[in-house]
Amino acid sequence: MEKKVLKIEGMTCASCAALIEHDLKKKKGIASVSVNLATEKAYLDFDSEKISGKEIEKAIKDLGYKAKDDSDGVSGMEGHDHAKMEKETEIKKLKNRFLFSLIFGLPVIYMVMGRMIGLPIPAFAEKYGILIQAILSTAVIGICFNIWQSGAKKLIKMGPNMDTLILIGTATAYFYSLINAVLLFFGKNILMEGFYFESAIFILVFISLGKYLEAITKGKTSDAIKKLMGLQPKTAIIIKNGIETEVNIDDVKVDDIVLVKPGQKIPVDGIVVDGYSGVDEKAITGESMPVEKKKGDEVIGATINKTGVLKFKVTRVGKNTMLAQIIKIVEDAMGSKAPIQLLADKVSFYFVPVVFGIALLSGIIWLLLGYSFAFALSVFVAVLIIACPCALGLATPTAVMMGTGLAAQKGILIKSSKALEIAKDVNIVVFDKTGTLTKGEPVVTEIVVLDAPRGAGNKLKEKDILKIAASVERNSEHPLAQAIVNKAKEENVDLSEAKDFQAIPGKGVEAVLGKDKILLGTRKLMQDNKIKTDEIESQMVLLETQGKTAMILAVGKNISGIIAVADVLKENSREAVETLHKMGKEVAMITGDNRRVGEAIAKQVGIDRVLAEVLPQGKSDEIKKLQAEGKVVAMCGDGINDAPALAQADLGIALGSGSDVAMETGEIVLIKDDLRDVVASIDLSKYTLKKIKQGLFWAFAYNVIGIPLAAFGFLNPSIAAGAMAFSSVSVVLNALSMKRYGF
Repeated sequence: MEKKVLKIEGMTCASCAALIEHDLKKKKGIASVSVNLATEKAYLDFDSEKISGKEIEKAIKDLGYKAKDDSDGVSGMEGHDHAKMEKETEIKKLKNRFLFSLIFGLPVIYMVMGRMIGLPIPAFAEKYGILIQAILSTAVIGICFNIWQSGAKKLIKMGPNMDTLILIGTATAYFYSLINAVLLFFGKNILMEGFYFESAIFILVFISLGKYLEAITKGKTSDAIKKLMGLQPKTAIIIKNGIETEVNIDDVKVDDIVLVKPGQKIPVDGIVVDGYSGVDEKAITGESMPVEKKKGDEVIGATINKTGVLKFKVTRVGKNTMLAQIIKIVEDAMGSKAPIQLLADKVSFYFVPVVFGIALLSGIIWLLLGYSFAFALSVFVAVLIIACPCALGLATPTAVMMGTGLAAQKGILIKSSKALEIAKDVNIVVFDKTGTLTKGEPVVTEIVVLDAPRGAGNKLKEKDILKIAASVERNSEHPLAQAIVNKAKEENVDLSEAKDFQAIPGKGVEAVLGKDKILLGTRKLMQDNKIKTDEIESQMVLLETQGKTAMILAVGKNISGIIAVADVLKENSREAVETLHKMGKEVAMITGDNRRVGEAIAKQVGIDRVLAEVLPQGKSDEIKKLQAEGKVVAMCGDGINDAPALAQADLGIALGSGSDVAMETGEIVLIKDDLRDVVASIDLSKYTLKKIKQGLFWAFAYNVIGIPLAAFGFLNPSIAAGAMAFSSVSVVLNALSMKRYGF
């Protein structure tokens, strides 16, 4: 069984994806197929002995779409650059289509609507109004003609979509008006109510705007993957026969020896063979503190070497690296998601042929009953016009624009309608720990003074301990050392000059300050220097169970104090968790840190479940496990390492202060970095979806009531057009009422 990813062009709504899926599933040899509208890709498992890739592409082409192989889409930057250029070109084209259709359509809308509400109409417009409307509406249709083409193709292929509904409504309004314009030119007495040019224009302008906004949102997908790929450096320094050579990253092979200097990114995965350093793995593992690396330790590509020089033996390159696996997880998660199934798209497949049938049947019946052709045609047109999809087309974009506008005022960016659809069903919110619940920067939380004699037996004060520790640690680049130095700066402590500084890998540091030898580090460092730690063990354990890193300070042979460093909680973390609990949501935390630290943080904020010691691949798997329990999962994170989980979750919420990749992957972005906005975003999403459903209800209600009235001859086209217009107005007013929503 082979796997294949196809890039599909020409999909405009969920019914397009459903049509392709439905057709391909019937093909012999195709085991499974998932067509994702958001990524514009089809993910297939198929038997190449029964059906070839070319045959699959041809089947899609026969449906009226274009398909090309995209199976190696993540293997190189060039393909993504090309895809990005194509997307930017498409967005520009859609933007121009909207702007030009608006420019040509506004005069007609003003002429018609202005007359209704008493606005001044120029004399030439009064005299040549119908001619002007005919010309301008023809121009708008020409600008948006590809919508008509798409609708016609899908109708011919028996797979009607929203474009088909748009085609029916606008074509009916336009051609009926055009015929009346010709009759008027030849002297027939045609009332102004017989012209619906503005209806065709109104629909096409708003639909063009919706398609433009949709294209912008969908265009973000490839950017997320590209930024993930950008983490990997383009070159690496390899050592052969004692000679350092800089080579392209693609030329690095397994078992090569790679040299990484301080401040450089580690290019690929490997095992350290020489050197010692602290490595910042936050981007990959979520670990808040840099991890010390020495001979025999594993290093991960795309992480940052902070302090020392490392030499490592390459173990994984290309698609086998952890970074490449993260990229694949993100793509798979995106591809596995069902397309957004808005109600209008779901119903449209059946709605269009039913309306056609009713309109045609109504016209024929009135003819058979002996009524004139003009009356029968009037009934036929009235049925089609009353069923015009303008309200259906407006219900979603107007509510979405209002909802996203309100959210933006609160610093919340809602990027997709999927977020609006899923939010109401979320029953568990999973927070990443580092940088989401916590600040992501180590700080000194406690300084413990011990009864350590010095000189005449005087006990050191907190400020003395801080001064000694910071004087020694200012020679180190370790994050824990920086936390101590920063604390000293905050306290305006004057530092002393330390001599004979030495960093002891995995244990701590030592130096000479005045006449005293200073040790600062772990229990092991003390034991190596024959300093007993039994008396402070209970205090060390207490600090560690609170999720803090405890460092022992010894002056000479005596332990003088303990300095605790931790990644502290954000101010609003606890309040956000409490509010979610009041809403009936379960709250979980996921972290790459050890379980003791995770449980300590969870206890502080009142979190229900702790998922600890989880790597990026595991984060995605943990979300899947929750989904397998029947949970609808919202994931909130800020780091690159959270991207797979954000993509896998039913609702991805990213912090604006986090990585670009997290923000690209999440459907909701919290600009203000305030976790209380998680609650606000869920509330507003539910409210916006409620308004969308209300709009769609009224849109369909008008059709359900209006179509029978039109079919029975109670509505002429003018009244039908008025009812259609009123349905649109009611939908817009319903969306505008969202301004009163407070949150």
